[in-house]
Amino acid sequence: MSEMWTKYFNKKKIQIADTTRRAKNLKFCYLFLLPYAILFITFSILPMLTSIYYSFTNFNILEKPDFIGARNYINLFLQDEVFQTAVKNTFLVAIITGPVGYIMAFIFAWLINELPNKVRMFVVFFFYTPSIAGQAYMIFKTVFSDDRYGWVNNILIKLGFINQPISFLTNPEYTMKIIIPIILWMSLGTGFLSFVAGLKGIDKSQYEAGYIDGIQNRWQELWFITLPNMKPMLLFGAVMSITQAFNVCDVPMNLAGYPSTDYCARTVVTHLFDYGYTRFEMGYASAIATVLFLAMIICNKIIQSLLSRVGH
Repeated sequence: MSEMWTKYFNKKKIQIADTTRRAKNLKFCYLFLLPYAILFITFSILPMLTSIYYSFTNFNILEKPDFIGARNYINLFLQDEVFQTAVKNTFLVAIITGPVGYIMAFIFAWLINELPNKVRMFVVFFFYTPSIAGQAYMIFKTVFSDDRYGWVNNILIKLGFINQPISFLTNPEYTMKIIIPIILWMSLGTGFLSFVAGLKGIDKSQYEAGYIDGIQNRWQELWFITLPNMKPMLLFGAVMSITQAFNVCDVPMNLAGYPSTDYCARTVVTHLFDYGYTRFEMGYASAIATVLFLAMIICNKIIQSLLSRVGH
């Protein structure tokens, strides 16, 4: 085990030394990156480090932060039952809308790429609309309204299936079953657009060469040519899927209410919002944010590892 870690650290030292040497050779080029670096450090790195620091304190904005060690994390994982519900809902959403949305976006993009240009433009616009429409999901508040004026309830009552309206968005039995497909619908757009762009950028001659070299069907063409050429777009789509899946907040809050019945639609970001902007317990909210940040990094590393095997 120690030998493995020694090799790992030696490899990292060599990489750092090589990066430092190249940076010295290109030091004037890095001046062009300085404005962006300043903005990135100011608005990304410093807030992240500040949040990690506050997560170890009792801080309510009005008083000076009081260092309390890991108490926020202990309370978060061992005593906060609502957080456990939020984690369960968040991972349920992430598992369904993340991989499923990612795969669906790629399959749709792959199929649409075969359509004529005019038809493809129309279909791409149709799939991307939910991402640019902002609060397009609010239409479902009318569709699944808890009274007789809700479209679904109205239809079911007229057809004689039910006598009283069903509380789709406030009944814990139905809430997440309705919200998850809506989130999935909203999450298709960004990754889908990057996949369409990636597919259009592949040189067609590679497919001809592939068939000469022994590729026999479309699945081999997809695995050995299409996917390896699209690794940057696949990684971008994966990062966006992870980010959207873990940052679910607006849809549950607007459709199921804030707070939702028995916290049935509670997510980690909603929980963070509650403690940060309603209760002003910034130390506890920072602990939630740090846990969410680490979970997203771990998932991102797993996705990168899986994508590195594409085409092999």
